[in-house]
Amino acid sequence: MNTAYLDMIQGKNPGVTPVWYMRQAGRSQAEYRKIKEKYTLFEITKEPELCARVTELPVKEYGVDAAILYKDIMSPMVAMNVNVELKAGVGPVFSTPIRSIADVDKLETFDPTKVDYIAKTITLLTSGMLDVPLIGFLRGTVYYCVLPYRRGSNKELQ
Repeated sequence: MNTAYLDMIQGKNPGVTPVWYMRQAGRSQAEYRKIKEKYTLFEITKEPELCARVTELPVKEYGVDAAILYKDIMSPMVAMNVNVELKAGVGPVFSTPIRSIADVDKLETFDPTKVDYIAKTITLLTSGMLDVPLIGFLRGTVYYCVLPYRRGSNKELQ
């Protein structure tokens, strides 16, 4: 396994500068563009085999030192039964904005079974599919609190 990224985060000298890119899987890849012609982002992320393949694409194509889990940051909202749609050119759009304590009280408790496809994807990737570490990212609590307050995209926050 390529350990350059792991060595770096442990304070060891990896011998090279590890490279990985946010949004590694993307428009620069012909195979990714073909997949996106057929599937939405949410459809990709809910199919573990497909999501694992998309996560692996930049590792194979670019030789990066870490894979970034292909997943949408709205997944936690789905697990709380918040209806969110990703609209092209807009971003996440919520059918019912959360604007009061009463709205917050209506939220369901986070249910990991509603996003079990994430764990399945991670298991596929870490069971020998990748030869580099798998990393993920998340947004802070404020982001998750502010975004559903409006119906539209985070462009409205500017």
